[in-house]
Amino acid sequence: MRQIKFGTDGWRAIIAKEFTTDNVARVSLAVSDFMNENHDNPTVVIGHDCRFAGELFAETAAKVLATKGVRVLLAKDFVSTPMVSLGVVNYKADIGVVITASHNPPSYNGYKLKGSFGGPLLQN
Repeated sequence: MRQIKFGTDGWRAIIAKEFTTDNVARVSLAVSDFMNENHDNPTVVIGHDCRFAGELFAETAAKVLATKGVRVLLAKDFVSTPMVSLGVVNYKADIGVVITASHNPPSYNGYKLKGSFGGPLLQN
């Protein structure tokens, strides 16, 4: 099992090579552990962009988080990263998860984490 490394704005990898539903589930399990250790009744807002399989990856994250007791607010369609940030703030969620690789090539996807303030959760 390969190590998943986060950069300053999350984890990005090539779809079907390292960015797989299994790895999205692994990351989501770690996120659920973090949330349950640091928040009472944690809530997450999840969205995805229009990249290939974005909906599948977002649903995978949502299922894992919900199974672990995290309240999930999942966007019904593709949304922009700022929309997830706004959702986190408006719904007073603890974090946001955005399935997107931003400016990276179309063969990539990513798992971004947003803090309760709507900005990047990871600073280092």
